[in-house]
Amino acid sequence: MELDLVSPTRGTVLRTPVVWFMAVAAGVGTASMYPLQPAVAGVAGALRVSVAAVGVALACGPIGYLVGLALLVPLVDRVAPRAVVSAQFGVLAGALACTALLGSVWSLGVVVGVIGAASSVGAQLSSLAGRFAPPGRRATVLGIVTAGISAGILAGRIVGGWLADALGWRGMLLVFAAACLVIAGAARVVLPVAQPTVATGYLASLRGMPVLFRRYPVLRSAAGRGSLWFFAFCAIWAGIAVALSQPPFSYSAERIGLYACAGLLGILATRVSGTWTGRVGARRVILAGLVLAAASAATLALCLPNTALTLLCLGLFDAGLFAAQVANQSTVLAIDPAAPARFNSAYMVVYFLGGSLGTAFGAAAVGWFGWAVAAVLAAVAILLAAALSLRTP
Repeated sequence: MELDLVSPTRGTVLRTPVVWFMAVAAGVGTASMYPLQPAVAGVAGALRVSVAAVGVALACGPIGYLVGLALLVPLVDRVAPRAVVSAQFGVLAGALACTALLGSVWSLGVVVGVIGAASSVGAQLSSLAGRFAPPGRRATVLGIVTAGISAGILAGRIVGGWLADALGWRGMLLVFAAACLVIAGAARVVLPVAQPTVATGYLASLRGMPVLFRRYPVLRSAAGRGSLWFFAFCAIWAGIAVALSQPPFSYSAERIGLYACAGLLGILATRVSGTWTGRVGARRVILAGLVLAAASAATLALCLPNTALTLLCLGLFDAGLFAAQVANQSTVLAIDPAAPARFNSAYMVVYFLGGSLGTAFGAAAVGWFGWAVAAVLAAVAILLAAALSLRTP
C-alpha cells in the first residue's frame, strides 16, 4: 500500500516511491567515491606509477567530500532541490567518465577530489528527507534514505571490485557514470518541485555556520556525540583491516574485503531505527544503539580468531551505530524543518572529521598497541558518546 507523506510546512507530497528513489540515488551518489579502491593495483599498472601514488590520489576523495559537505549541501535550501541534485549527479557522471580516460596520476587526484565533492549529494538528499517529510514520519523517511547511503558505502567497493574484474577499471567507471547520468535525468522529474527557503546570501550563510553551534545546543551536542562514535566506527574498520593482514592471520585483501558484508545488518538497522525513533524518541534509540555498539567493540577485542563471532559482532556494531546515527541526525534536521540543509551540513562536517581521525587512529593504533587495545579504545569513545547523550538534549 502506497503511503503519501505530506510536509505540513511546505504542503509538498512526498510519495513512498519518491522516498525510495531518494534512497537509491543517495546510495549511487555515495558509492561513486569508493569503486576505485579495490582496483588500486590495476590503476597503478595502467598509469605506470606505484600503488602508493594511486593511494595518495584516492585520498583526495575524502578531502573533496568534506568540501562538498561544507559548500554544496547548503545549496538545496537556496536553489530548487531538483535542479541542484540533478546538476550534481551530472557532474558526478562527467567526472567518473573523465577518470576512465585519464593517463596521469596527478590528474587522477584532481578528478577524484571532484567526485568526492559531488558525492556529498547523499547528504543533500538526507536534508531533503528532513525538509519534506512530516514531523511524525521524519525519522522513518530519514532511515530509508540513510539506508541507501549505508548501502552505497558497502556496495561501492563490492560492485566496483566485481565490475573492475569483469570490465577493467575504466569500464567499471563508465558503468558508474552511466548510472549517475540516468539518476540526473530522473531527479529532474521525480524530486519535489519547491522554491528556495533561505533568503540570506550564500557566503553569509557559510560564514554563519560556526555560529550555529553556539546558538543551538541541540546541534552542538548531536555533532559532538556523533563525531565520537564515527571516530570509533572508522577506527574499528581501519584497524581490523590492518590486524587481519598481519600474522597470525595474513589474510588476502579480497578476504578482508568480505568482512564488509557484515555491514548489511547495519543497513537493516537504519530502516528499523527510523520507525522506532518516531515511536520512543531519539534519545532512547541513540542510547540503545550505543550500548549495543560498545559491547560489540569490547567483544571484538577478544574474538578476532573466531571468524563467525567476529562477523556477528561487526554486524551488531554497525547496526548499533547506524541506528544511533539515524536518530541523532533526525534531531538535527528537526531544528529548522523548513531549511535543514545548513544544519545538516554543519553536523556532517564535524561528524566526518571525527571519522577521518578515527581512520588514521585505527590503522596506527593496531601497530602501536595491538588490536585488542585499539578495539577497547573505540568502545571507550562510544561510551563517552553515550554519556554525552545522557547529559545533553
